[in-house]
Parts: sequence; C-alpha cells; structure tokens
Amino acid sequence: MLPRLFRLEENRTTVARELQAGLTTFAAMAYILAVNPAILAGTGMDKTALVTVTALTAAIATTLMALLTNYPIALAPGMGINAYFTYTLVEGRGVPWTEALGMVFVNGVLFLLLSVTGIREKIVAAIPAALKTAITCGIGLFIAFIGLKNGGVVVASPATFVTHGNFASGPVALCLAGIALTAVLVARRVPGAIVLGIGAITVAGLFVRGAGGRMVTAWPESFFALPASAAPVFGKLTFQFLTNSNAILMALPLILTLLMVDLFDNIGTLIGVTQRAGFLRPDGTLPRAGRALIADSLATLLSAVCGTSTVVSYIESASGVEAGGRTGLTTLTTAALLLLALFLTPLILMVPAAATAPALVIVGIFMMQSIVEIDLRDFATAAPAILTILAIPLTFSIAEGIGLGLIAAALLALALGRLDRLTPLGYGLAVVFFLQFFHFWPFER
Repeated sequence: MLPRLFRLEENRTTVARELQAGLTTFAAMAYILAVNPAILAGTGMDKTALVTVTALTAAIATTLMALLTNYPIALAPGMGINAYFTYTLVEGRGVPWTEALGMVFVNGVLFLLLSVTGIREKIVAAIPAALKTAITCGIGLFIAFIGLKNGGVVVASPATFVTHGNFASGPVALCLAGIALTAVLVARRVPGAIVLGIGAITVAGLFVRGAGGRMVTAWPESFFALPASAAPVFGKLTFQFLTNSNAILMALPLILTLLMVDLFDNIGTLIGVTQRAGFLRPDGTLPRAGRALIADSLATLLSAVCGTSTVVSYIESASGVEAGGRTGLTTLTTAALLLLALFLTPLILMVPAAATAPALVIVGIFMMQSIVEIDLRDFATAAPAILTILAIPLTFSIAEGIGLGLIAAALLALALGRLDRLTPLGYGLAVVFFLQFFHFWPFER
C-alpha cells in the first residue's frame, strides 16, 4: 500500500530509505520541542502545555503536507516568528498573548485567501530578492543574539548597551561549551547535531552548579508521562483588536509583518527543499505548489487555535532529502516521531536555557549563511540589505528591520532612476512603513 500511495517507484525511493529520511528530519528539527516552549513561555504562556502544543501542531501540519503534496517537507512552529511573537508583539508592543494568537489567526485567514487567489506570489514578488535574503539573515542574527542573551554570554550594560557576561559562571560556561560542541558536530555533518548538543549540555548541567548553588539541570521526577494538557493555551485566542477602527489600525502593521515573515519563510523553504530534491521544473515553477501553499495556510490557522506561534515549513527538511527522502512517507515518519515525543515531556522540560541557547545560536548561523546570495558589490543592493540585517536584532524587532530595508530600497531606486528595482506594490509597502515610522499613520506606537 505504501509504495502505491506515495508513488515510491516513480520517485526512485524505497520504504526503508523514506523511514530513515523521516528519522533524519526529526533528529534535525527535534530541538524545536524544547526551544519553542522556552521562547513562548516568556509571554506568560504555560510552558508544559506549550510542549504538547508544539509537538501536536507540528505532527498534524506535517501530516497535512504529506497527504496534500507528497513532498518530504516537515512543518513546526517557526524560529524567528516565535521570537517576533514573544519579543515584539507581547513584550515590545504590550499585546496580550491571547490577542497575539488572534493576530496569528487573522494572518492565517489572509494567508489562505492569498494562497487560493494567487495574490501570495505577487506579494512575494514585490520584495527584491536581495531583501528577502536579508530578512532571513536578519532573523538569523536576531535568533543568535537571543541565544547569546538567554545563555548569559551577553548581558545589558548601562555604558555600552551590551557587554559580555561572566564566562566563569556554570550556566555561561556550559552555553559556550554547547556552542562549540554543536558547531563541531554540524561541521562534521553528524546527523541530529543540534539535538545531540542539547542532550550533552543538559546531562552536563546535572553536575554543574548555577545560581543559588542549584544544579543547572534539575533532575525530573520521571522520564516518561502521558502528554500534558494543552488546555492552558488551547483555544485561548481573542480578537479585541477587531472591536474598533483605532485598534484595527494599531494591529494592521503587526499582522502585515506576521504575514510577510510567514510568506518569505514558507516560500523560501519550499523552493530550497524542493530544489534540493529535484522537484522544480526547468522554468523554476513547482508542481503542486498550490497544495503546498494551502497546507502552509491551514497550518497557520491550526497553530493559532492550538496556542502557538505560526507553524511553517522547516528548512531542516533538507536533511531528510539529503538522506534520500523524496515523498510524503518521509514526512509521515517525522510526524509519527513528533507524536511519540509527547510522552517525553518531563525530559523536554528538564532542558535548561544553557542547553537551548546554543541551539538558537547555531540555527541563527544557518540562516545567516544565505548572505552569500546578496550581491554586496552593488551598493544600491547592499545598503538596504545590510540595514535590514542590522536593524532586526539591534531594534529587537523584525518589523522595523523589514520596514527600514524597504524604505531604503525605495529611496535608492527613486534617486537612481531605476524604478524597476521595486514593483508598485513594493513601493506601496515602503510607504506604509514610512507612515508608521514617522507617526503619520493613525495609530499609537
């Protein structure tokens, strides 16, 4: 049945190879089960429930992708979007996490409409390719910075804004060791390098003392348990921002940014993974692209209802493709392993920040690697891109980074008389951000 259902012979693969590839993808992305709850818990959401929701939404969305497209692409709550959810929407703008979930849901509705009508591709085309790459790099730098901050490697300073932490303290030393260990494992192409790094530092934390003389890693009461209840976050989304025009205007730029990040993250992953797997046609189009976009859109709606930030296609799926995965059987295998992880919640919760912080740094480095795709020799291309990359972490806001990059790109295009560098929609987006930054837009900042 499996060979017929997933057309294994047509895709020149076998059941054994697909199962191995699914395991490889799971090993590459399993860090999200510890990292996503750690990030979103900063909003006040229940961390234990977030472990369940992270695994559940990832498994369901991954299954949708497998059945709708037969592609070896797994999904899970997106890195970068969860940072935007926590540090920009909730902590930066003071949006309650229940309202932020409501914004994710509205974003999902728009995402689905844009996917069904074909407008989604036009929005993506409105952003110059270099700026899309810069957004990915900027989010990567942002994630790496958050990792260094969470690990105590960098701390606040009244004189210099940031400075180094106490490297001799147990948690910071473990974090630095985790970065070094994981980097070596990744460089040596060890499967599941990030998960192995998290596991090694978690075990080491059992023997290293942190603040108050307590061990960095707390020994769990049990290693296995029934899945924790998702009730504290499930179905808690609210929509107060839709109650009046002023609130809608305040929420509009935030939802727009969610939509833009969601668009670029998913499109970039789809193109990157399917190109690696050899699915792209010679003209660059992707078979069954519409189904893939709809699967992504449904995943966004699912994430908001269940109680997590946006679920997106995962670039770590490329590791499964490298292991030979070519069909949805790979992703179904990954989904099954994500469900199995629900029974390991005590083990996931024992992972300390010193172990998850290195994972953030390494993921950030992965995302930064795409900077080589930007033509930095052309100043008109380099300036908006580098402004975007710098602004995202330094303003602690993905929205501001995207906005500054778009405004810079529009100004340079107009000044140089090279109007074709942006589409009319691209100029329109730049105007929206300009009005927002300089308080001409009718909402409170």
